[in-house]
Amino acid sequence: MKFAALFSVFLFSAVSVRADITIGKFDMASIRDTKTLETKVIEDWHANPKDAAIRQKIVEITVCEWWPGMKVRLPVTFLAPATGVCTNVVIENTGLQLKPATASGAKLRLLKEQGVGLVFIGMVPIDAMEPVGKLHLMMEEHFIQTKDTRYTPAWIWGISDMRALTAAVAEKEVFQPKKVLATGGSKRGVATAAAGIADDRVTAIMPVVAPVIESPGGPYVEGMLSPEITKMNEEFIAKMADPVGREKLLVRQKARSDERITVKMVRDAGWSDAEMKTACNDAWEACRTTNYLDVLKQRGTEIFYNQGSNDNVSPGLVEMGRLFPQVPVYIVPGGQHGGAKEAGFVKSVGGLPEVDENLRAFALHHFFGTRHMVAPPQVTTKWDKAAHRLAVKVVFPDHSEPQENTVWWSVNRHPDYSIAMEFDEWSSAPLEKTGADTYSGEVSITGDVKTLDVITVHVQEENGSTLTVSSPEFRLE
Repeated sequence: MKFAALFSVFLFSAVSVRADITIGKFDMASIRDTKTLETKVIEDWHANPKDAAIRQKIVEITVCEWWPGMKVRLPVTFLAPATGVCTNVVIENTGLQLKPATASGAKLRLLKEQGVGLVFIGMVPIDAMEPVGKLHLMMEEHFIQTKDTRYTPAWIWGISDMRALTAAVAEKEVFQPKKVLATGGSKRGVATAAAGIADDRVTAIMPVVAPVIESPGGPYVEGMLSPEITKMNEEFIAKMADPVGREKLLVRQKARSDERITVKMVRDAGWSDAEMKTACNDAWEACRTTNYLDVLKQRGTEIFYNQGSNDNVSPGLVEMGRLFPQVPVYIVPGGQHGGAKEAGFVKSVGGLPEVDENLRAFALHHFFGTRHMVAPPQVTTKWDKAAHRLAVKVVFPDHSEPQENTVWWSVNRHPDYSIAMEFDEWSSAPLEKTGADTYSGEVSITGDVKTLDVITVHVQEENGSTLTVSSPEFRLE
């Protein structure tokens, strides 16, 4: 039972219960206070054993006192060139191991070739944090009792990235950040967005497979998913032929459940239906970038989301494209969140080479201006349902001319939050250059087409780096 008796005393001894849901605030003065880090040095600065051109250090810091008596402490690894001061810094994430994290791919190249400092903070699901197996239960109960979204995963993950930056600032002989790019996938993408929204020290964010506009993976209050989708998911799992894949999928579902609360829990605590509905949205408000675009634009914070069209942790892509087409994004057609291959997850967005290269290209643009960011393309579509013909025209308002241009489509997509949506098929065809900054194409689509989802993908090589961007996802009916 999630409502463990061990913690029930807290609920019944609380002095008061709030009448509505409160958006958890970040105390930025406290977050930036290096004196409260309570830093414990695990390994002081020393040369990387495998590469003397890199120096490293690992510490453990206090992220916050989540509630009285409950301090959250996490490890932080610093990686920097052997000499000099880093004014450009990437904030990333790693596990809880008390040994230095290693850099690879784009991050390693940025470190070695451009002298970018790297800061990795340990970040894992709440149930794996100390006290293991109990912290997520205590978090849930504090949220249920206070109705304050401070006690949610998004809040703690977000403050972790910000405190990692504070820890880097404390290493003033090595880190003097002027520009800071935060990145990470899944829960670490949540942290990236939350840090970018709350902390103006963060000058760019590149979340990967992270929610943008809707709640990840389903309502935060379990039991509020529509009965139709719940039934679809139960039938999908029941029909899975591979028992190993079915078990892996059930394990994934349970892991998500462990970071949520249930209808029964909140009803037992006296919540109203309105509060349950509000909590489903507000639990993720800390990382909902689309609610803060004006603020981020005014600050000059740069944004670049890398998503999967088939990722139910980042749903609402059609709505995002309709309401916020100006958000720079790379939506991988058919891209999934990741998971067991036995369950059918074979196109994990976070592991794709072009997504890793996107981090490098975005960083080169943001830190050094050695390449430009391709502006979100303006797409015109015409769907002739009678003739089964789709016509697409793409214009780049910044006069970009990508070398590769493709249109992708998917017929009769399953709804967000359904498992079947994660396996929707996509087809593609090249777009041809038809004018200055303009690319067009027509394709025939057979079958009974009720809805047609369209994404265009564009690859721009420039000054030794490759940037892959896309249009929003459009739904034609």
